[in-house]
Amino acid sequence: MSESSKTDAHVLREQHYSFSKPMREVPEAERPREVFDRVGPENMSERQLLALILRSGVQGRSVMDLAEGLLTEYGSLAGLAAVSVEDLASVKGMGRVRAQVVKAALELARRLASTGKREVATVRTPEDAAKLLRHEALASDVECFWVLLLDRKYRLHRPPLLITRGILDASLVHPREVFKEAVRTSSAAVVLAHNHPSGDPHPSAEDIRITRQLIEAGRVMDIEVLDHIILGRAEDGRTQDYASLRESGLVAFGG
Repeated sequence: MSESSKTDAHVLREQHYSFSKPMREVPEAERPREVFDRVGPENMSERQLLALILRSGVQGRSVMDLAEGLLTEYGSLAGLAAVSVEDLASVKGMGRVRAQVVKAALELARRLASTGKREVATVRTPEDAAKLLRHEALASDVECFWVLLLDRKYRLHRPPLLITRGILDASLVHPREVFKEAVRTSSAAVVLAHNHPSGDPHPSAEDIRITRQLIEAGRVMDIEVLDHIILGRAEDGRTQDYASLRESGLVAFGG
């Protein structure tokens, strides 16, 4: 291609992919990995973060210059996200594999942003909890035990967490397993739930004993157990397909 026939994009690429010193000659404190460890990703520039994704430069061009050139050519991360893999792969120093990695990272960011916009489920009533698990409970022919992890506004941190599947007893539903994820996610409260494959949601003596044990464990860790929902089926003479141990008054939950 002659100089006269080059597009502005080609000229821009050559300007920003000019010869630069290799990464080994860049001061260690300025290298992306070292910067990440020192200040954390939230304090890094877009150029530095993109350089981390690209991992390495090419002959005569450091990874930092490669990242800088991409941001300059496409104007922003949004511009970079809009370009096709084929166009990105054609940039000098990129290639298809690097282009795929960059596009995958940007797609993950897009999905994360989209997830953040979705309505977060709030659990304020036994029916709210039952609604989250009704379909899964009906589909199971064995007893399953779930935990709903909630923040201080009773919003669900994540989908219901399956703790155990099979015969329900205190040896299987251990407080350590029930509260491990609650501690990790800094949950303020939990709702316990399990199903009765027989369809009868009436709580058993073992259900009550397990609930009391977990309420006490929650108090030690300052995580409130709001309720224990038992899911069954609505049948003749029973219009509600679940039982709430809080509403039943069989267990003192506090709060």
